[in-house]
Amino acid sequence: MPSTEPAKPVLRPYLAAARGFASGAQTPRQFLERSLELFELWEPRIGAFVCTNLPKARAAADASTERWRAGTPLSPIDGMPIGIKDIIETVDMPTQMGSPLFAGWRSEKDAASVRALRDAGALVLGKTVTTEFAASEPRGTRNPWNTAHTPGGSSSGSAAAVAVGVLSAALGTQVIGSTIRPASFCGCIGFKPSVNALNREGSHDYQSQSCTGILGASLEDVWQIAHEIVTRVGGDAGTPGLQGPESLPPAAKPRRLAVLETAGWDSASVAAKQQLNECVMRLKFAGIEIRTRTNDDTVAALETDLLNAAELSHRCNAFETRWFLRSMRERDSDALSRAMLDRARRYEDMTLADHRADLKERARLRSLYNELAADCDACITLAAPSGAPEGLSFTGNPEFAVPASLLGVPALSLPLFEVYDMPLGLQVIGFFDRDAEAFAIANWLMASLKGGR
Repeated sequence: MPSTEPAKPVLRPYLAAARGFASGAQTPRQFLERSLELFELWEPRIGAFVCTNLPKARAAADASTERWRAGTPLSPIDGMPIGIKDIIETVDMPTQMGSPLFAGWRSEKDAASVRALRDAGALVLGKTVTTEFAASEPRGTRNPWNTAHTPGGSSSGSAAAVAVGVLSAALGTQVIGSTIRPASFCGCIGFKPSVNALNREGSHDYQSQSCTGILGASLEDVWQIAHEIVTRVGGDAGTPGLQGPESLPPAAKPRRLAVLETAGWDSASVAAKQQLNECVMRLKFAGIEIRTRTNDDTVAALETDLLNAAELSHRCNAFETRWFLRSMRERDSDALSRAMLDRARRYEDMTLADHRADLKERARLRSLYNELAADCDACITLAAPSGAPEGLSFTGNPEFAVPASLLGVPALSLPLFEVYDMPLGLQVIGFFDRDAEAFAIANWLMASLKGGR
Protein backbone atom coordinates (compact mmCIF):
# COMPACT_ATOMS: atom_id res chain seq x y z
CA MET A 1 0.00 0.00 0.00
CA PRO A 2 1.32 3.47 -0.82
CA SER A 3 2.10 5.87 1.99
CA THR A 4 -0.35 8.70 2.68
CA GLU A 5 2.17 11.50 2.15
CA PRO A 6 3.67 11.89 -1.33
CA ALA A 7 7.42 12.08 -1.45
CA LYS A 8 9.45 14.14 -3.87
CA PRO A 9 8.29 13.76 -7.51
CA VAL A 10 10.16 11.00 -9.33
CA LEU A 11 10.08 10.35 -13.09
CA ARG A 12 9.35 6.79 -14.27
CA PRO A 13 10.82 6.12 -17.73
CA TYR A 14 9.03 3.31 -19.55
CA LEU A 15 11.49 1.98 -22.12
CA ALA A 16 14.11 1.36 -19.45
CA ALA A 17 11.58 -0.79 -17.55
CA ALA A 18 10.32 -2.50 -20.71
CA ARG A 19 13.73 -4.07 -21.25
CA GLY A 20 12.74 -6.52 -18.52
CA PHE A 21 9.35 -7.43 -19.98
CA ALA A 22 10.57 -10.13 -22.35
CA SER A 23 12.19 -12.05 -19.47
CA GLY A 24 9.16 -11.59 -17.24
CA ALA A 25 11.14 -9.64 -14.62
CA GLN A 26 8.34 -7.10 -14.82
CA THR A 27 5.13 -6.79 -16.83
CA PRO A 28 3.15 -3.90 -18.30
CA ARG A 29 0.32 -4.70 -15.87
CA GLN A 30 2.68 -4.39 -12.91
CA PHE A 31 4.04 -1.14 -14.30
CA LEU A 32 0.50 0.18 -14.68
CA GLU A 33 -0.50 -0.83 -11.14
CA ARG A 34 2.39 1.20 -9.75
CA SER A 35 1.15 4.11 -11.88
CA LEU A 36 -2.29 3.73 -10.34
CA GLU A 37 -0.83 3.63 -6.82
CA LEU A 38 0.88 6.91 -7.58
CA PHE A 39 -2.34 8.24 -9.07
CA GLU A 40 -4.17 7.56 -5.80
CA LEU A 41 -1.34 9.19 -3.88
CA TRP A 42 -0.82 12.31 -6.00
CA GLU A 43 -4.02 13.12 -7.84
CA PRO A 44 -5.88 14.55 -4.82
CA ARG A 45 -2.98 16.97 -4.33
CA ILE A 46 -2.20 18.05 -7.90
CA GLY A 47 -5.42 17.60 -9.88
CA ALA A 48 -3.75 16.58 -13.13
CA PHE A 49 -6.67 14.68 -14.71
CA VAL A 50 -10.07 15.67 -16.06
CA CYS A 51 -11.23 12.07 -16.44
CA THR A 52 -9.82 8.55 -16.63
CA ASN A 53 -10.71 5.17 -18.08
CA LEU A 54 -8.99 2.79 -15.68
CA PRO A 55 -10.86 -0.42 -16.61
CA LYS A 56 -9.89 -0.01 -20.26
CA ALA A 57 -6.29 0.79 -19.27
CA ARG A 58 -6.06 -2.37 -17.14
CA ALA A 59 -7.52 -4.51 -19.93
CA ALA A 60 -5.04 -3.00 -22.38
CA ALA A 61 -2.17 -3.64 -19.93
CA ASP A 62 -3.17 -7.30 -19.67
CA ALA A 63 -3.22 -7.63 -23.46
CA SER A 64 0.18 -5.94 -23.64
CA THR A 65 1.56 -8.31 -21.00
CA GLU A 66 0.52 -11.28 -23.13
CA ARG A 67 2.14 -9.81 -26.22
CA TRP A 68 5.43 -9.23 -24.42
CA ARG A 69 5.34 -12.81 -23.05
CA ALA A 70 4.77 -14.11 -26.56
CA GLY A 71 7.58 -11.96 -27.93
CA THR A 72 5.19 -9.98 -30.14
CA PRO A 73 4.91 -6.45 -28.73
CA LEU A 74 3.32 -3.98 -31.11
CA SER A 75 6.14 -1.50 -30.57
CA PRO A 76 8.71 -0.54 -27.91
CA ILE A 77 5.99 1.56 -26.17
CA ASP A 78 3.52 -1.34 -25.99
CA GLY A 79 1.99 -1.03 -22.49
CA MET A 80 3.21 2.53 -21.77
CA PRO A 81 0.76 4.55 -19.60
CA ILE A 82 0.11 7.86 -21.33
CA GLY A 83 -2.18 10.84 -20.89
CA ILE A 84 -3.89 12.97 -23.52
CA LYS A 85 -4.24 16.72 -23.10
CA ASP A 86 -7.94 17.54 -23.01
CA ILE A 87 -7.75 19.56 -26.20
CA ILE A 88 -7.12 16.37 -28.22
CA GLU A 89 -9.97 14.01 -29.12
CA THR A 90 -10.40 10.51 -27.63
CA VAL A 91 -13.14 8.10 -28.61
CA ASP A 92 -13.72 6.77 -25.08
CA MET A 93 -13.62 10.02 -23.08
CA PRO A 94 -14.97 13.56 -23.50
CA THR A 95 -12.87 16.36 -24.96
CA GLN A 96 -13.86 19.39 -22.91
CA MET A 97 -11.04 21.85 -23.73
CA GLY A 98 -10.97 23.40 -20.28
CA SER A 99 -14.30 25.13 -20.95
CA PRO A 100 -17.81 24.67 -19.54
CA LEU A 101 -19.06 25.28 -23.08
CA PHE A 102 -17.82 21.80 -23.97
CA ALA A 103 -18.72 19.94 -20.77
CA GLY A 104 -19.27 16.30 -21.67
CA TRP A 105 -18.67 16.87 -25.39
CA ARG A 106 -17.54 13.84 -27.39
CA SER A 107 -16.35 13.67 -30.96
CA GLU A 108 -16.77 9.86 -30.90
CA LYS A 109 -13.33 9.40 -32.48
CA ASP A 110 -9.65 9.41 -31.65
CA ALA A 111 -7.36 12.12 -32.91
CA ALA A 112 -4.75 10.83 -35.34
CA SER A 113 -2.00 10.92 -32.69
CA VAL A 114 -4.15 9.03 -30.18
CA ARG A 115 -5.10 6.40 -32.74
CA ALA A 116 -1.43 5.93 -33.57
CA LEU A 117 -0.48 5.47 -29.93
CA ARG A 118 -3.23 2.95 -29.30
CA ASP A 119 -2.12 1.02 -32.39
CA ALA A 120 1.40 1.00 -30.93
CA GLY A 121 0.02 -0.59 -27.73
CA ALA A 122 0.15 2.46 -25.45
CA LEU A 123 -2.41 2.66 -22.62
CA VAL A 124 -4.47 5.84 -22.54
CA LEU A 125 -4.94 6.33 -18.82
CA GLY A 126 -6.94 9.53 -19.05
CA LYS A 127 -7.41 13.09 -20.23
CA THR A 128 -5.13 15.65 -18.61
CA VAL A 129 -6.09 19.15 -17.57
CA THR A 130 -5.62 22.00 -20.01
CA THR A 131 -6.19 25.68 -19.55
CA GLU A 132 -9.28 27.20 -21.18
CA PHE A 133 -8.99 26.38 -24.92
CA ALA A 134 -5.26 25.78 -24.37
CA ALA A 135 -4.77 29.49 -23.71
CA SER A 136 -3.97 31.24 -20.42
CA GLU A 137 -6.85 30.68 -17.97
CA PRO A 138 -5.78 27.96 -15.43
CA ARG A 139 -8.05 25.07 -14.48
CA GLY A 140 -6.70 24.14 -11.08
CA THR A 141 -3.74 21.81 -11.58
CA ARG A 142 -0.98 22.33 -9.00
CA ASN A 143 2.77 21.92 -9.23
CA PRO A 144 3.86 18.66 -7.53
CA TRP A 145 7.11 20.24 -6.31
CA ASN A 146 5.15 22.82 -4.37
CA THR A 147 1.37 22.76 -4.65
CA ALA A 148 1.15 26.49 -3.96
CA HIS A 149 2.88 27.09 -7.31
CA THR A 150 1.65 26.87 -10.89
CA PRO A 151 2.56 23.84 -13.01
CA GLY A 152 2.61 26.10 -16.08
CA GLY A 153 0.25 25.94 -19.00
CA SER A 154 -1.45 25.07 -21.09
CA SER A 155 -0.32 21.42 -20.90
CA SER A 156 -0.67 21.64 -17.12
CA GLY A 157 -1.98 18.20 -16.27
CA SER A 158 0.32 16.38 -18.69
CA ALA A 159 3.44 17.87 -17.12
CA ALA A 160 2.31 17.34 -13.53
CA ALA A 161 1.26 13.71 -14.10
CA VAL A 162 4.54 12.83 -15.79
CA ALA A 163 6.54 14.58 -13.07
CA VAL A 164 5.16 12.30 -10.32
CA GLY A 165 5.47 9.07 -12.29
CA VAL A 166 1.76 8.45 -12.88
CA LEU A 167 2.49 8.66 -16.61
CA SER A 168 5.67 7.93 -18.51
CA ALA A 169 4.59 10.36 -21.21
CA ALA A 170 1.68 12.55 -22.20
CA LEU A 171 0.58 14.53 -25.20
CA GLY A 172 0.44 18.30 -24.98
CA THR A 173 0.29 21.10 -27.50
CA GLN A 174 2.20 24.33 -28.00
CA VAL A 175 1.41 27.49 -29.90
CA ILE A 176 3.16 29.92 -27.50
CA GLY A 177 4.85 28.06 -24.63
CA SER A 178 2.43 25.33 -23.63
CA THR A 179 4.82 22.36 -23.65
CA ILE A 180 8.24 23.84 -22.91
CA ARG A 181 7.13 25.98 -19.94
CA PRO A 182 5.19 23.29 -17.95
CA ALA A 183 7.96 20.77 -18.62
CA SER A 184 10.44 23.25 -17.15
CA PHE A 185 8.25 24.05 -14.14
CA CYS A 186 7.48 20.40 -13.35
CA GLY A 187 10.90 18.91 -14.06
CA CYS A 188 10.27 16.57 -16.99
CA ILE A 189 11.35 16.40 -20.63
CA GLY A 190 9.34 18.63 -22.94
CA PHE A 191 9.44 18.39 -26.75
CA LYS A 192 7.89 20.87 -29.17
CA PRO A 193 8.60 19.54 -32.67
CA SER A 194 9.03 21.39 -35.91
CA VAL A 195 5.73 22.78 -37.17
CA ASN A 196 3.76 20.06 -39.02
CA ALA A 197 6.03 17.24 -37.77
CA LEU A 198 3.26 15.29 -35.97
CA ASN A 199 -0.27 14.85 -37.33
CA ARG A 200 -2.65 17.27 -35.55
CA GLU A 201 -5.95 16.00 -36.95
CA GLY A 202 -8.38 15.89 -34.03
CA SER A 203 -6.50 18.44 -31.93
CA HIS A 204 -8.42 21.64 -31.19
CA ASP A 205 -5.29 23.76 -31.05
CA TYR A 206 -4.78 24.24 -34.76
CA GLN A 207 -3.20 27.63 -35.36
CA SER A 208 -0.36 27.85 -37.88
CA GLN A 209 2.27 27.86 -35.10
CA SER A 210 0.67 25.06 -33.12
CA CYS A 211 2.31 21.65 -32.64
CA THR A 212 1.45 18.44 -30.86
CA GLY A 213 4.00 18.33 -28.05
CA ILE A 214 5.22 15.46 -25.89
CA LEU A 215 6.08 15.55 -22.19
CA GLY A 216 7.95 12.55 -20.89
CA ALA A 217 10.15 10.94 -18.29
CA SER A 218 13.17 10.50 -20.57
CA LEU A 219 14.48 11.58 -23.94
CA GLU A 220 14.25 7.96 -25.02
CA ASP A 221 10.55 7.74 -24.16
CA VAL A 222 9.74 11.06 -25.82
CA TRP A 223 11.50 10.29 -29.08
CA GLN A 224 9.87 6.86 -29.26
CA ILE A 225 6.40 8.36 -28.77
CA ALA A 226 7.06 10.81 -31.60
CA HIS A 227 8.40 8.08 -33.85
CA GLU A 228 5.43 5.77 -33.26
CA ILE A 229 3.00 8.60 -34.07
CA VAL A 230 4.66 9.67 -37.30
CA THR A 231 5.22 6.08 -38.45
CA ARG A 232 1.47 5.40 -38.30
CA VAL A 233 -0.20 8.70 -39.18
CA GLY A 234 2.57 10.93 -40.52
CA GLY A 235 2.84 14.65 -40.08
CA ASP A 236 0.22 17.23 -40.97
CA ALA A 237 -1.42 16.74 -44.35
CA GLY A 238 0.92 17.36 -47.24
CA THR A 239 4.10 17.35 -45.14
CA PRO A 240 6.81 14.69 -44.68
CA GLY A 241 6.47 14.60 -40.89
CA LEU A 242 9.16 13.99 -38.26
CA GLN A 243 12.30 12.47 -39.72
CA GLY A 244 14.89 10.40 -37.90
CA PRO A 245 15.85 6.94 -36.63
CA GLU A 246 13.55 4.34 -35.08
CA SER A 247 14.98 4.95 -31.61
CA LEU A 248 16.60 7.84 -29.74
CA PRO A 249 19.36 9.43 -31.85
CA PRO A 250 22.79 8.71 -30.37
CA ALA A 251 24.38 11.48 -28.34
CA ALA A 252 26.26 13.96 -30.49
CA LYS A 253 28.59 16.56 -29.04
CA PRO A 254 27.88 19.92 -30.67
CA ARG A 255 30.72 21.81 -32.30
CA ARG A 256 29.20 25.27 -31.86
CA LEU A 257 26.15 26.53 -29.93
CA ALA A 258 24.47 29.92 -29.91
CA VAL A 259 23.20 31.29 -26.61
CA LEU A 260 19.98 33.28 -26.95
CA GLU A 261 18.92 35.61 -24.19
CA THR A 262 15.55 36.49 -25.82
CA ALA A 263 13.05 38.98 -24.45
CA GLY A 264 12.78 36.81 -21.34
CA TRP A 265 16.27 37.72 -20.11
CA ASP A 266 15.19 40.90 -18.35
CA SER A 267 12.60 39.00 -16.30
CA ALA A 268 14.85 36.03 -15.49
CA SER A 269 15.90 35.62 -11.86
CA VAL A 270 19.50 36.13 -10.83
CA ALA A 271 19.68 32.46 -9.85
CA ALA A 272 18.35 31.30 -13.22
CA LYS A 273 20.87 33.45 -15.10
CA GLN A 274 23.62 32.06 -12.91
CA GLN A 275 22.58 28.48 -13.71
CA LEU A 276 22.70 29.16 -17.44
CA ASN A 277 26.01 31.03 -17.23
CA GLU A 278 27.60 28.19 -15.27
CA CYS A 279 26.28 25.74 -17.86
CA VAL A 280 27.82 27.80 -20.65
CA MET A 281 31.16 27.83 -18.84
CA ARG A 282 31.07 24.04 -18.56
CA LEU A 283 30.32 23.76 -22.27
CA LYS A 284 33.23 26.04 -23.11
CA PHE A 285 35.47 23.93 -20.89
CA ALA A 286 34.34 20.88 -22.87
CA GLY A 287 35.63 22.53 -26.04
CA ILE A 288 32.33 23.78 -27.48
CA GLU A 289 32.45 27.17 -29.19
CA ILE A 290 29.77 29.54 -27.91
CA ARG A 291 28.25 32.28 -30.06
CA THR A 292 26.33 35.18 -28.48
CA ARG A 293 25.07 38.61 -29.42
CA THR A 294 28.49 39.99 -28.47
CA ASN A 295 30.57 37.93 -30.90
CA ASP A 296 28.18 37.02 -33.75
CA ASP A 297 26.33 39.53 -35.93
CA THR A 298 23.60 37.06 -36.93
CA VAL A 299 22.86 36.22 -33.30
CA ALA A 300 22.80 39.91 -32.44
CA ALA A 301 20.37 40.70 -35.28
CA LEU A 302 18.18 37.78 -34.31
CA GLU A 303 18.09 38.78 -30.65
CA THR A 304 16.96 42.29 -31.61
CA ASP A 305 14.29 41.09 -34.02
CA LEU A 306 12.92 38.50 -31.57
CA LEU A 307 12.14 41.10 -28.93
CA ASN A 308 8.65 41.36 -30.44
CA ALA A 309 8.18 37.60 -30.76
CA ALA A 310 5.39 37.36 -28.18
CA GLU A 311 3.22 40.13 -29.63
CA LEU A 312 3.74 38.90 -33.20
CA SER A 313 2.79 35.37 -32.15
CA HIS A 314 -0.29 36.58 -30.30
CA ARG A 315 -1.39 38.57 -33.34
CA CYS A 316 -0.99 35.60 -35.69
CA ASN A 317 -2.84 33.29 -33.32
CA ALA A 318 -5.58 35.79 -32.57
CA PHE A 319 -6.45 36.36 -36.23
CA GLU A 320 -6.54 32.61 -36.84
CA THR A 321 -8.90 31.94 -33.90
CA ARG A 322 -11.12 34.99 -33.88
CA TRP A 323 -13.96 33.27 -35.77
CA PHE A 324 -13.99 30.59 -33.07
CA LEU A 325 -13.91 33.07 -30.19
CA ARG A 326 -16.65 35.10 -31.81
CA SER A 327 -18.80 31.98 -32.06
CA MET A 328 -18.14 31.09 -28.42
CA ARG A 329 -18.90 34.62 -27.27
CA GLU A 330 -22.19 34.63 -29.18
CA ARG A 331 -23.06 31.23 -27.74
CA ASP A 332 -22.52 32.20 -24.08
CA SER A 333 -20.10 34.97 -23.17
CA ASP A 334 -20.69 34.32 -19.46
CA ALA A 335 -19.05 30.91 -19.86
CA LEU A 336 -15.79 32.48 -21.07
CA SER A 337 -13.11 33.77 -18.74
CA ARG A 338 -12.35 37.47 -18.57
CA ALA A 339 -8.91 36.73 -20.03
CA MET A 340 -10.49 35.06 -23.06
CA LEU A 341 -12.96 37.89 -23.57
CA ASP A 342 -10.20 40.47 -23.29
CA ARG A 343 -8.11 38.55 -25.82
CA ALA A 344 -10.99 38.46 -28.29
CA ARG A 345 -11.65 42.19 -27.96
CA ARG A 346 -7.99 43.17 -28.20
CA TYR A 347 -7.54 41.80 -31.68
CA GLU A 348 -11.04 41.99 -33.15
CA ASP A 349 -10.18 44.96 -35.40
CA MET A 350 -7.34 43.17 -37.20
CA THR A 351 -7.69 43.11 -40.97
CA LEU A 352 -6.54 40.56 -43.51
CA ALA A 353 -3.89 43.05 -44.60
CA ASP A 354 -2.64 43.17 -41.00
CA HIS A 355 -2.44 39.39 -40.87
CA ARG A 356 -0.60 39.14 -44.17
CA ALA A 357 1.94 41.67 -42.94
CA ASP A 358 2.43 39.65 -39.75
CA LEU A 359 2.94 36.45 -41.71
CA LYS A 360 5.47 38.20 -43.94
CA GLU A 361 7.38 39.38 -40.87
CA ARG A 362 7.30 35.88 -39.37
CA ALA A 363 8.68 34.44 -42.61
CA ARG A 364 11.49 37.01 -42.54
CA LEU A 365 12.43 36.04 -38.99
CA ARG A 366 12.39 32.36 -39.87
CA SER A 367 14.74 33.03 -42.79
CA LEU A 368 17.08 35.02 -40.54
CA TYR A 369 17.13 32.25 -37.95
CA ASN A 370 17.90 29.67 -40.61
CA GLU A 371 21.12 31.55 -41.40
CA LEU A 372 22.44 30.31 -38.06
CA ALA A 373 22.20 26.72 -39.26
CA ALA A 374 25.31 27.17 -41.42
CA ASP A 375 27.47 27.96 -38.39
CA CYS A 376 25.71 26.59 -35.28
CA ASP A 377 24.47 23.14 -34.42
CA ALA A 378 21.69 24.48 -32.16
CA CYS A 379 20.80 27.28 -29.76
CA ILE A 380 20.43 27.08 -26.00
CA THR A 381 18.67 29.28 -23.49
CA LEU A 382 16.53 28.99 -20.39
CA ALA A 383 13.14 27.31 -20.74
CA ALA A 384 11.56 29.82 -18.33
CA PRO A 385 12.65 32.91 -16.38
CA SER A 386 12.95 30.91 -13.16
CA GLY A 387 11.26 28.10 -11.29
CA ALA A 388 7.45 28.03 -11.24
CA PRO A 389 6.05 31.18 -9.61
CA GLU A 390 3.79 31.01 -6.59
CA GLY A 391 0.05 31.16 -7.20
CA LEU A 392 -2.47 29.28 -9.32
CA SER A 393 -4.09 32.19 -11.16
CA PHE A 394 -1.21 32.63 -13.62
CA THR A 395 0.63 29.99 -15.65
CA GLY A 396 3.92 31.88 -15.76
CA ASN A 397 5.92 34.00 -18.17
CA PRO A 398 6.22 32.27 -21.60
CA GLU A 399 8.79 34.61 -23.19
CA PHE A 400 11.64 32.09 -23.32
CA ALA A 401 9.40 29.55 -25.07
CA VAL A 402 7.93 31.95 -27.65
CA PRO A 403 10.86 32.15 -30.11
CA ALA A 404 10.81 28.46 -31.05
CA SER A 405 7.04 28.65 -31.56
CA LEU A 406 7.27 31.73 -33.76
CA LEU A 407 10.15 30.25 -35.75
CA GLY A 408 8.42 26.88 -36.19
CA VAL A 409 11.50 24.95 -35.08
CA PRO A 410 12.02 22.08 -32.63
CA ALA A 411 12.68 22.81 -28.96
CA LEU A 412 13.40 20.64 -25.93
CA SER A 413 13.27 21.46 -22.23
CA LEU A 414 15.79 19.40 -20.28
CA PRO A 415 15.41 19.12 -16.46
CA LEU A 416 18.98 20.13 -15.67
CA PHE A 417 18.62 23.14 -13.36
CA GLU A 418 17.10 23.87 -9.98
CA VAL A 419 16.25 27.32 -8.62
CA TYR A 420 14.89 27.91 -5.11
CA ASP A 421 14.10 24.18 -4.73
CA MET A 422 12.04 24.18 -7.96
CA PRO A 423 13.04 22.63 -11.30
CA LEU A 424 14.06 24.73 -14.27
CA GLY A 425 14.78 23.53 -17.79
CA LEU A 426 17.67 24.14 -20.14
CA GLN A 427 16.10 24.74 -23.53
CA VAL A 428 17.65 23.38 -26.72
CA ILE A 429 16.33 25.02 -29.90
CA GLY A 430 17.08 23.29 -33.19
CA PHE A 431 16.46 23.99 -36.85
CA PHE A 432 13.41 23.25 -38.98
CA ASP A 433 12.93 19.56 -39.84
CA ARG A 434 16.14 18.71 -37.99
CA ASP A 435 14.45 17.44 -34.85
CA ALA A 436 16.65 14.35 -34.67
CA GLU A 437 19.77 16.53 -34.52
CA ALA A 438 18.26 18.51 -31.64
CA PHE A 439 17.61 15.22 -29.80
CA ALA A 440 21.18 14.03 -30.41
CA ILE A 441 22.56 17.24 -28.91
CA ALA A 442 20.07 17.07 -26.03
CA ASN A 443 21.15 13.48 -25.41
CA TRP A 444 24.77 14.59 -25.16
CA LEU A 445 23.88 17.51 -22.88
CA MET A 446 21.88 15.29 -20.52
CA ALA A 447 24.71 12.77 -20.30
CA SER A 448 27.41 15.40 -19.92
CA LEU A 449 25.68 17.84 -17.58
CA LYS A 450 23.65 15.43 -15.49
CA GLY A 451 25.26 12.07 -16.02
CA GLY A 452 22.17 10.39 -17.45
CA ARG A 453 19.21 10.72 -19.77
